[in-house]
Amino acid sequence: MTTYNNSVSISFDALSAFIARAFVAVGIPAEDSTKIARLMASADLQGSDGHGVIRLPQYVKRILAGGINKHPNIQAHSSAHAVAVVDGDNGMGHLVVSHAVELAIEKARTQGVAWVGTRRSNHAGPASLYATMPVKHDMIGLYFAVGNANHLPPWGGMDMLLSTNPISAGIPAGKENPIVLDMATTVAAYGKVKAKAKAGQMMPEGWMIDRQGHPLLDPKRSEEGFLLPIGGYKGYGLALIVGILAGTLQGAAMGKEVIDFNKDHVTPTNTGQAILVLNLAAFGGVELFKEAIDTLVRDLKSSQRLPNVDRIWLPGEQSHARRLDYAQHGIPIAAGVVKELAPLSRDLGIPALCD
Repeated sequence: MTTYNNSVSISFDALSAFIARAFVAVGIPAEDSTKIARLMASADLQGSDGHGVIRLPQYVKRILAGGINKHPNIQAHSSAHAVAVVDGDNGMGHLVVSHAVELAIEKARTQGVAWVGTRRSNHAGPASLYATMPVKHDMIGLYFAVGNANHLPPWGGMDMLLSTNPISAGIPAGKENPIVLDMATTVAAYGKVKAKAKAGQMMPEGWMIDRQGHPLLDPKRSEEGFLLPIGGYKGYGLALIVGILAGTLQGAAMGKEVIDFNKDHVTPTNTGQAILVLNLAAFGGVELFKEAIDTLVRDLKSSQRLPNVDRIWLPGEQSHARRLDYAQHGIPIAAGVVKELAPLSRDLGIPALCD
């Protein structure tokens, strides 16, 4: 562990172990705790710090309040060979979505394509964790989710009826790294707003506006305004469609039904997610596809750049670079997050993150 002025660097294994101990302390079975912890630490490892250990106090508060089922009976209901809906029984979202992705991969092996959605799930961390799971099996993963709090009004409105509703894609490659897109349908995910607040930083202009339409830069005042969609009205439309696919289609919450899990720790959220898996083998030669992706990646990266542009990045490249760096040198955890975790450790009777 290394300490810096505004952050602490900790290994992936140490971070995972700390998170797992916290979940065990509040009654989550050890095997489930380990699975959730490794997914949360993986979020921090790739730089998705708005979805990693920063969420632990919120999860614990919700578990202790009875808002999450510690022993869910996660079941899949299927009426077609390539389709299923997973009922998460209000369990931790990481467990529910992992189950859904594993089922989708299994179905895609025989059907070529599979759609598995969830209902009665919960917040599950960054979308890319799940979109990339099929990549290891030479499959494309497309992931959709309804966010766990509404921070986006319809275009031109003020009532927050939509969430960040993320979408992610994992595309296998050959010798190149996979292409991994992970984006909210808002300019910034709300988790990034929370991370800025914990780090004591201001937000860039363009993330949020207040109710008079003026730029909102202080993340600690985020409740005074709302997030902006990507691409103006086009982003609003995309957020709506993603919400329908991930929520309404599976019978999960959407629109006014979405529970703000930042404020309500008791009411089940009925969160919806969906994974679409495409088996490359069903579309012809797997290696030919991966070689074509390699060629495309190289063409994009070697294409002519604008003045003062040092490099053209592919989606997922910077996250991959962070994983390599943090795996070797440790994951930086903001000092504000470490400070917030200290009383949590004392309350749960577990060693502090920095012990």
